Amino acid sequence: MTEPSTARPRLPGLRPRDPGEEHRASTPLELFFDLCFVTAVAQVGARLVHAVGEGGYAHGLAGYAVVFFAIWWAWMNFTWFASAYDDDGPLYRVATLVQIAGALVFSAGIPRAFEEADFSVTVAGYVVMRLALCFQWLRAARGEDDAAARRTALRYAGGLLVVQAWWVLLLFLPDGLWWYGALLGIAADVAVPAVAERDRATAWHPEHIAERYGLFTLIVLGESVTAAALAVQASLDDEVALAHLLPVAAGGLLLVFAAFWIYFAAPIAEHLTSNRRAFLWGYGHYLIFASAAAIGAGLEVAVERIEHKAHIPALAAAAAVTVPAAVFVFMVWALHSRHSKRDAAEQAVLPVTAALLLACTFAGTWAVPAAGAVAVLAVVAGARLAGRDLAAG
Repeated sequence: MTEPSTARPRLPGLRPRDPGEEHRASTPLELFFDLCFVTAVAQVGARLVHAVGEGGYAHGLAGYAVVFFAIWWAWMNFTWFASAYDDDGPLYRVATLVQIAGALVFSAGIPRAFEEADFSVTVAGYVVMRLALCFQWLRAARGEDDAAARRTALRYAGGLLVVQAWWVLLLFLPDGLWWYGALLGIAADVAVPAVAERDRATAWHPEHIAERYGLFTLIVLGESVTAAALAVQASLDDEVALAHLLPVAAGGLLLVFAAFWIYFAAPIAEHLTSNRRAFLWGYGHYLIFASAAAIGAGLEVAVERIEHKAHIPALAAAAAVTVPAAVFVFMVWALHSRHSKRDAAEQAVLPVTAALLLACTFAGTWAVPAAGAVAVLAVVAGARLAGRDLAAG
């Protein structure tokens, strides 16, 4: 008589995707993941508006930088893993939904983290996200046939657990030491991929990664439009004079439209030909995403100043829009656009635009419409130069 088996079921592995796969596109689950992160982006943007509107510039910018880093880093960790290992199976979907639940917990803790420096809820949300992601990396290690690739997956899992343990430990440190510990934690977080992939890179897909970053850029820019629209709506309800409000609304809309055009003016996937290039490009998007979201927050601040809810100088209200717009334009050029430019004239358009956007800060109440006009002129100049090259070719 056969003895019943006592062996435990083995963890099902994840096989790596083909990095040369044709027509690789984002899945509905990935899009759902992105949309759930809109909640976190909206929360951190609202907190930035409140802090800047009250004159707490340093506190607002520091809090925004740290909390947005956490949002961006969680999104990036998921995105690059999915590019290499997404099989869209039931277990993969469940693990991703757990990560989404962690993101929602994280979002719920943003106001407390911003206003009271209480990061307990945000760290709890990260624990949920990280445990689910570590589970996925262990599945990837089991599914790899290559020993070096298996070590890469195990290093990811181990690195994420160690860094997350550090963030939990920080909750028990005195407040005066928290920021120093947070800087160390951020450095450790960004070092995990470099350490994990020192022997073997994961099988991420260049076209898929470029599409994923583009989609998240759209979501962040869309959140800026939403934030500005809500601010304008609130002002109209309070019967603020349209003569002061409409130029800000129009300038902000032109800024966001131009930001979209500038980002998607040239393809980038063919530039992501090595791990080093991809790392620099992917990490640099922290500033692109953060500045894109901050444009919407700045527009809210500008509107609140018009209706006398934000008691700050005109220069500060203008800078809340023009500075993130300039950072966005310059970083898109540095990471993205300059690789497709043919001559000095084309290369100069976006850096000069960034400088002119900063100069618009000193235009007083007309700073936002002036910035919108500068951004549109940059798009027109870039299109004309590109058309010249096509005609010459």
